[in-house]
Amino acid sequence: MAASEPIICFGQQPCGFFPRRFLWSKILTAQRLRSEIGGRIVFFYHDSDHDPRETQTYVRDQSVGGERCLNFSFKNKIQKKYSPLYAKELVEGWQSDMARQLPKFASNSVLGIFKETVATNIADFCLEMYESLGILEGIEVVRSSDPEFRSEACVVNDFFVDTDYEGEWVRARIADKGKLQLHRGGGKFIDLLARSWTPEHISPTRDSRLLWMQSVIHCTHYVAGAGELQYLKMEEAPEVEFVTRDPIDNASAAYLPETL
Repeated sequence: MAASEPIICFGQQPCGFFPRRFLWSKILTAQRLRSEIGGRIVFFYHDSDHDPRETQTYVRDQSVGGERCLNFSFKNKIQKKYSPLYAKELVEGWQSDMARQLPKFASNSVLGIFKETVATNIADFCLEMYESLGILEGIEVVRSSDPEFRSEACVVNDFFVDTDYEGEWVRARIADKGKLQLHRGGGKFIDLLARSWTPEHISPTRDSRLLWMQSVIHCTHYVAGAGELQYLKMEEAPEVEFVTRDPIDNASAAYLPETL
């Protein structure tokens, strides 16, 4: 069914406890489009991803210059490597330890927001920070971890299954004959014992994400980074107009609002 109004969508994994500037660029591009054509904006928050590098936060020392890479601490090696971001627990003491470092990199107002943020996992913490910084005002957030979203999404052949492994919730890749595997690195894998799953446990791979997402969101426009456009299978969504996000300097650096 065709959308009754434009639905402008952009997607992104949690990308640091301070959002990266490329996310800010996607937001600005989506807002510009909305001012031109109307409609609403949807942020597809892909918090099912498991890569701990996604939340690396690049900040600059305000007094002496120089860039620093900050990140969350992780409960254990299994959570760090295999748990989806919505299941990577916030480690006790990490927030207070990080707050002591941040005066070099962030204003007092931003530091205050950081200290007041309450969450139990990494994906929730990032999203609450983005909302408190004011960058998601007027934007609908849809999460890839949402069981209702997953149950509505179409069937894809290439996907991950959220399941248990050694007492932790992990994101395992579907392999031949329905086998589930955790990638150890290189050509090595951990084969999991046979288990059943339902659509509520499934999240897409990079190559199947667009089709899976679009089957629920039904966007008319999709704002993407230049790199994203290289792997998106745009032929699977001919009804969508793909828009390259507007250029921005220091795209991978953290975006910190000058005023709040």
